[in-house]
Amino acid sequence: VQLQASGGGLVQAGGSLRLSCAASGRFLSSYSMGWFRQAPGKEREFVGIIIRSGGITYYADSVKGRFTITRDNAKNTMYLQMDSLKPEDTAVYYCAATDRDYGGTGYYRRPGVYAYWGQGTQVTVSS
Repeated sequence: VQLQASGGGLVQAGGSLRLSCAASGRFLSSYSMGWFRQAPGKEREFVGIIIRSGGITYYADSVKGRFTITRDNAKNTMYLQMDSLKPEDTAVYYCAATDRDYGGTGYYRRPGVYAYWGQGTQVTVSS
């Protein structure tokens, strides 16, 4: 599967952005789909995931209650709605996919379990 992330940009603190991750080559519903982000000088950080079975979502504590992941299987696209943005949300955001199932949510927080990655989209939140 090929992934294409888009929707990043510059927004003021408190604002909103919606990122998209379009899949091609395979049906997006065949994968659990995650969002990660990486700020300059920092490691890639788990943001959230939507599990392929049942559409259950999990989020990092830092974004819980502000970010929402959804999936439109008809459009083969996943979304990350980001509200109440903060300057510390500034990063390059990546979408990723895995076709493996894991028994605990902790596994999905690891970048290494994802075989497929999008190219990243820059989000900058100004104070």
